[in-house]
Formats: sequence, C-alpha cells, structure tokens
Amino acid sequence: MTFDRPLATRQPANGAEDTRHYDRIYVRDLVLDARIGIHAPEKGRRQRVRVDVAADILPADRAEDIGRTLCYDYIIEGIRDIVNGGHINLAETLAERIAAHLLAHPLAMRAEVRVEKLDRIPGARLGVHIVREKPAHPAAEVISFEPES
Repeated sequence: MTFDRPLATRQPANGAEDTRHYDRIYVRDLVLDARIGIHAPEKGRRQRVRVDVAADILPADRAEDIGRTLCYDYIIEGIRDIVNGGHINLAETLAERIAAHLLAHPLAMRAEVRVEKLDRIPGARLGVHIVREKPAHPAAEVISFEPES
C-alpha cells in the first residue's frame, strides 16, 4: 500500500493530470471481528480482518478545526458499522463498501483500502487492495445573468 508515498497530484481516468494537491489521511492495522467468507467453516462465526485505509483529501486551511478535515472517528466508526452490518461473502465487497464510505465524505477524492482475512489459513494473510476515485467533475458551466431593462 502506498501510505507513505507523498501524493502531490492524481491521475484521473481520462489521462489528463490533475494539478491539485491532496493531503492523505490514513488508518492502519485496524483489526476487527467480522462475519465474512463464502466457505462453510466461515459461515456463522466471526474471524479477524485487518483493514488499512488511506483517503486523499482536498487541502484546506485546517486552522485546528475538525470540521475542515476527514476525522479518524468518521473513518473508524464507518468501518465498524459496515463490518457489524451483517455477513459479507467477499473481502472485495467489504473493501468496496469501505471505499464508498470514505468517498461519501465531501473532502475525499480518492480512497485506498486493504482488507486482509487473518484467520482463514494459519500463517497466511488473504486479502484485497483496491483504489477508487470520485469521478472527475467537468469544468463548471458559467451562467451569465443579464439585468432586465
């Protein structure tokens, strides 16, 4: 995962470089008990998953104001709600739901999510790493208003 990589710009899907700068907020090594898996031994029981997330957010003058950033509590409580929301068959589905939660925040532009199942095979971590972005928005349309005579 590229948590430690400084992210100065992002490359939108259309190939044009976006020259805006982003800040990166992350949570690493969040271990939760989840009802996850498609195999019979995984059904009806919980197993540990490790979740790592990073969100690239629009920079702002934070001025020590929590309302101007993506709060860690927003991230962690959202992940816990998703994990506690019922059985999930695939780690990919869990990762997608977490990414959607991150991207629902108005400042978040890009999300990286890694989900690892820690108990499925002893000595192995099985998982998925996804990257999702908000779609690039076309340039705002300029509307001109003419005063009535």
